Amino acid sequence: MSRDNNNSGRPKRPRISTRNSGSSRAPKSGNSSESKPFKKPFTKSGNKSFGEANFDNRDENQNSKSERTPYVTNKSNDKKPFGRSNSKRGGRDFDTRDKYERGSLKYGRRPSGGDGRDEDRAKSFVQKRRLNKIDKDVHKDTIRLNKYIANSGICSRREADELITQGLVEVNGVVVTEMGYQVQKTDKVVFDGQGITPEKPVYVLLNKPKGYISTTKDDKARKTVMDLVANASPYRVFPVGRLDRSTTGVILLTNDGHMTKKLTHPSFEAKKIYHVTLDKKLTHEDMKLIVEGIRLEEGVVKVDQISFIEGKPKNEIGIEIHIGWNRVIRRLFQRLGYEVEALDRVMFAGLTKKNIKRGHWRILSELEVNNLKML
Repeated sequence: MSRDNNNSGRPKRPRISTRNSGSSRAPKSGNSSESKPFKKPFTKSGNKSFGEANFDNRDENQNSKSERTPYVTNKSNDKKPFGRSNSKRGGRDFDTRDKYERGSLKYGRRPSGGDGRDEDRAKSFVQKRRLNKIDKDVHKDTIRLNKYIANSGICSRREADELITQGLVEVNGVVVTEMGYQVQKTDKVVFDGQGITPEKPVYVLLNKPKGYISTTKDDKARKTVMDLVANASPYRVFPVGRLDRSTTGVILLTNDGHMTKKLTHPSFEAKKIYHVTLDKKLTHEDMKLIVEGIRLEEGVVKVDQISFIEGKPKNEIGIEIHIGWNRVIRRLFQRLGYEVEALDRVMFAGLTKKNIKRGHWRILSELEVNNLKML
């Protein structure tokens, strides 16, 4: 490549002429008379070309747009702002809702009900509630049988109606199947051979300490669990099952006779978990014998589960059992040559003594009560 003398050290750029070359590239100058290889990208459409179109004149476009737009507001009473007019619908109004005017029942002043107002004429919830209150005052000494049963905690009112129609309820020794039957508080109502009371059901969970017996009263004037729950409920409650005087742990007290019968019946097989402390270590051979079953006077005792307690000595055992025989845990280990030094029930029918100090109690929650009813 040659170098220019005036610009020494700088290469000379080659100059290419577009006039003499065979390139189809158009010259930059607009004065050339040669034909250009590209056509205009816009073609003529309509009577006017794209360049002659006037975009500032909006009247013509607005007129043509109004002819095809259905959303036109018309102040005439014969047409609606949207859709078809009433005349095109045959004069029918498709709004079939009731029309209310001032002074009608909906907007008018509600009449005040008197003592002689019939229940069929009552239009407001307040009046119906007032009539119900009057009805309760008339029958203040009586109560409907289904409500009487429901208040005892056995079942709901609807389920009580079914029990009544099936002839499973007796009042003063007579089977009653009449719906709406009124009973007095002094009447004796029996269901499934068990007397019931209309008291509100109460469920008290107690963490029984040592030295208390699980009865309502004692002829020897010993301390009972009733002394610990004296302030738990205005109603009288009874212990569900029993714990020995030296046995500690969870015990349920309630005035729900049906629930008591359910949890204590052998067919229910309520699960119970005990923490047992023996006078010596339990051998693996004796543990296998317990799993296979130990024969006592009532029959063979088979536990549901048994294991050593993690982190505790081998003389502390966890045992799950559903048999409710008297002193069954103590007699079971005595048959194998062990003495039970401490026995603590940590669970009964799914209820535990968690967060309940020894000698304290708490009321069961609604969820816990429902779980007991579904067992």
